[in-house]
Amino acid sequence: MRIGTASWTDPTMVAPGVFYPPDAKNAEDRLNYYADQFPVVEVDSTYYALPVRRMGELWLERTPPDFTFDIKAHALMTGQPSEVKRLPKEIREELPIELQDKARIYGRDLPKELYDAIWAQFLDGVAPLHSAGKLGAIFLQFPKWVFPSNEARDAIVEAKERLADVPMAVEFRAASWFNDKNAGRTLDFLDKYQIPFVMVDAPQGMRSSVPPIVAVTSPQLAVIRFHGRRAETWEAKGIPVVERFRYLYSQPELEEWVPRVEEAAGKTKEIHLLMNNCYANYGTTNAREIAALLAKEAPKLAAQA
Repeated sequence: MRIGTASWTDPTMVAPGVFYPPDAKNAEDRLNYYADQFPVVEVDSTYYALPVRRMGELWLERTPPDFTFDIKAHALMTGQPSEVKRLPKEIREELPIELQDKARIYGRDLPKELYDAIWAQFLDGVAPLHSAGKLGAIFLQFPKWVFPSNEARDAIVEAKERLADVPMAVEFRAASWFNDKNAGRTLDFLDKYQIPFVMVDAPQGMRSSVPPIVAVTSPQLAVIRFHGRRAETWEAKGIPVVERFRYLYSQPELEEWVPRVEEAAGKTKEIHLLMNNCYANYGTTNAREIAALLAKEAPKLAAQA
């Protein structure tokens, strides 16, 4: 079992006196310190900008041998838009004329060879971590407008084929994947392909709300992401991303997950718990708190962490 956070570089987290010691003054120092505190981290920057191999090599060099990175898939890989200015220069230069002046584009807009190039660069960027055994999984987070359909399921299978031996996990942001009609079919589909379902703790009652169910669909890996429960900002527009996740879990809220973690851990080889409430020290605080709860309430399980 590995417990960590979904960022180590958020500006509110690196502010003086929040989480890092005074002598952690640069990116290398901060990653060294984080990796001394937690055994896993989720990289979200790769959602906005494609990773490059040198960055993967630096992450590899700056962390101990048993450290694990979970990497979020780039937006264009999951049906979400990307800012054109954030794409690599060589890809921007090859964009069709009608796309070059757009602020944002979707993967479906790209010619096949450029869409293939997006995947190729992403895989090249994470290759150093994968080769060294430090890559946990690629997280493919599908947005709330990707509904359960044959087309969506085909896209997930295609992603698995493109990733080949690189592990992946899938998170949904459309509640309809788990309504009465589709819940069983969704889990059966993931189970068939042994794709880990990303379990979530998140605000409920909205279009993007996935219930906090326990479902393990891979014998190799289970993932739980804690997004906080700040319902008033979860689907709000025009707010900073960090405000959406500015939520500190109470101990009773974390205690709800202890038996769920026990249940999930008993069905898979490895389980990752990731706090995505990365405002200031909220995520690191809650990561330590749930680790302590598991050590107390489920000592046999916690001993494996």
